[in-house]
Amino acid sequence: MKHKRNHESTPSIGPQLVPVRFEFTHPTATTVCVAGTFNQWQPAAKSLHRNGTGQWLKDTALAPGTYEYCLVVDGCWMPDPRATAEVPNPFGGRNSILEVVRQPETTHLADAENLPLKNPNQTNT
Repeated sequence: MKHKRNHESTPSIGPQLVPVRFEFTHPTATTVCVAGTFNQWQPAAKSLHRNGTGQWLKDTALAPGTYEYCLVVDGCWMPDPRATAEVPNPFGGRNSILEVVRQPETTHLADAENLPLKNPNQTNT
């Protein structure tokens, strides 16, 4: 739960989403998508965008959890070569594993702009 400046709290509604970036490099690919348990395995739901140098990117946000996914490059399903974990899938291939962890929240307790910087335990000598 985040705190407002006046210290009133508001309840969180639903899971906190965490920013996630998918990256893939393939200079000759014409389409790159990502499909997984986070989008019901629908490749068109998460198309990556080419940045002009052969790198494909997709910024999204996901709830914390563990997800299986594959890249779909020009219609061919493949595990993410940058993934650190994989599991077998029912089609004889491999699915990549993505672990999304909740980010720590920042709480602002006070604006220190007008507070003195003197240490109250320090004695004047």
